[in-house]
Amino acid sequence: MEQQPEALGNYNSGSDVPLCVDLDGTLVKTDILIESFFALLKCNIVFVAFVPFWLLKGKAHLKQQIAKRVELDVSVLPYHKAFLDYLREQHNHGRRLVLTTASHIKFAQKIADYLGLFNGVMASDDRTNLSGLRKLEQLRDKFGERAFDYAGNSRADLKVWPHARRAILVNPERGIQSAVRQVAIIERVFDDGQRGMKVYLRAMRPHQWVKNLLLFVHLFAAHEWANLPLIVQTTVGFLSFCLCASSVYLLNDLFDLESDRRHPQKRFRPLAAGAFPIGHAILLIPMLLLAAFGVALFLPVEFLFALAIYYLVTMAYSLRLKRVTILDVLVLAGLYTIRIIAGAAVIPDMPSFWLMAFSTFLFFCLAIIKRYAELLVLHDSGQAAADGRRYEVVDLDTLMALGTSSGLIAVLVLALYVNSPEIVRGYTYPQAVWLLCPLLMYWLARIWLVTRRGQMHDDPVIYALKDWRSRLAGAIMILIVLMAA
Repeated sequence: MEQQPEALGNYNSGSDVPLCVDLDGTLVKTDILIESFFALLKCNIVFVAFVPFWLLKGKAHLKQQIAKRVELDVSVLPYHKAFLDYLREQHNHGRRLVLTTASHIKFAQKIADYLGLFNGVMASDDRTNLSGLRKLEQLRDKFGERAFDYAGNSRADLKVWPHARRAILVNPERGIQSAVRQVAIIERVFDDGQRGMKVYLRAMRPHQWVKNLLLFVHLFAAHEWANLPLIVQTTVGFLSFCLCASSVYLLNDLFDLESDRRHPQKRFRPLAAGAFPIGHAILLIPMLLLAAFGVALFLPVEFLFALAIYYLVTMAYSLRLKRVTILDVLVLAGLYTIRIIAGAAVIPDMPSFWLMAFSTFLFFCLAIIKRYAELLVLHDSGQAAADGRRYEVVDLDTLMALGTSSGLIAVLVLALYVNSPEIVRGYTYPQAVWLLCPLLMYWLARIWLVTRRGQMHDDPVIYALKDWRSRLAGAIMILIVLMAA
């Protein structure tokens, strides 16, 4: 007769029954294979061509080849804190704990050594992929039928739980808890409740979408702010860039998991913290990208090219360019400018030389501010260099010099434009545009003061939209342009 599940928490495990613990999604709120795969691509993107050939020889061979080439810092992995505390308690009571995982033995052993809680490790090697039925066979051979307790979280673990004495669920996937009740006695359930749409939206970084408002700059500069069809088209382009940007942000976060976890602020990002399932991110990235280019099909082909260039440059930035000193901020400045070009492509039209020159110097200044603010946080926390980048805290003065001078050059370009013949063709009262120069100087000086004081915690463009003084300065600038037109 089938044994009925006990009420949660009514059973205290004895120290004579081993507790076998799954790794991915259970002990750690991530997937070691996916993390090691992206760490491999970060080392050299060329390895992506080898993966299908490794996989032809089996998943165990694939894991072996990746493990040979990759190192993971297990000290920064997102461990499930409540469950880890429970394991420490069981360990202190003398219970035998065995780490039982489909992850490669190299990474599993490093985690076991780091935690110092496990009496043994059962994991995949170069010949055996220890998942599903293979895991069950080894557990039954080692401990016997219903002679061990098992902690897991996924549908793959449903092959093991019916043969375990007790089941422990950790952040169980949807529907798992009810399925386990039918086949096993549930001893404990650990669920931190961090899942949901809010986590998905946070991972997509919707607050960064405001940077895509730059697509409207050329519409404004071309005095087409009352052209409803062009406004609608630019709005469609804005949506396309937002979807593409979120796809890129997720991909970038996958490449930067280790460095983000070492960062005092970025470690709270959903993927780095393990709040957002890493497997879901793998699915969401291409979905967002396809949606972005699907929306772009309704716009001129020039916009489609601009979007493709933006995506390719951001890919190059995520994989390599972000680790090249100074070139990284030049690329960031270029990505801002590409948005303006994309906005012009909606019309379609080409932005003027003056707008391109102004935006290049201004956005280089803002990109330097972003990097300066990150370095300042590291300086205040006692670190000497940025992890994953080539900047050191001694570079702070150099970055400030580069950033402030670039900002002032942007003001100079604006002043030269006001004194150029081209301005007469666009404005009825061009002299009024001169007022933009002192306003821009004020804003740049203030934003550098804020940054130097350690109060710049956002991208400078996002900060400007949150800061009431910046919004007021921007509103006055728009009013001046409207009056001059």
